[in-house]
Amino acid sequence: QVQLVESGGGLVQAGDSLRLSCAASGGTFSNYIMGWFRQAPGKEREFVASITWSGGGTTYADSVKGRFTISRDNAKNTVYLQMNSLKPEDTAVYFCAAGYSGYSPRYYGQGTQVTVSS
Repeated sequence: QVQLVESGGGLVQAGDSLRLSCAASGGTFSNYIMGWFRQAPGKEREFVASITWSGGGTTYADSVKGRFTISRDNAKNTVYLQMNSLKPEDTAVYFCAAGYSGYSPRYYGQGTQVTVSS
């Protein structure tokens, strides 16, 4: 059973940056496509970004393209989400995800809250 633990969320102002981290355990990390999803209050969970096992392929939601960067360190079993130029509409609980599909992951973490004030 894969376990994912997110960290790095917090309260920031519009225009600030945050870096989220996700530590994975209980599986072969390098086998999985890793990703990030988010869920804002009253909305469904949505895809943010994903990265292939080698790190050579990344995909982003249009809403974050050019502002967010996903990366991974297979030696540390960790995936990151660097978020720059944050906007109030980025406020959400951010979930780390792992699986064989970037859009339909098998595993999710518990989430970390990101709040961006205007």
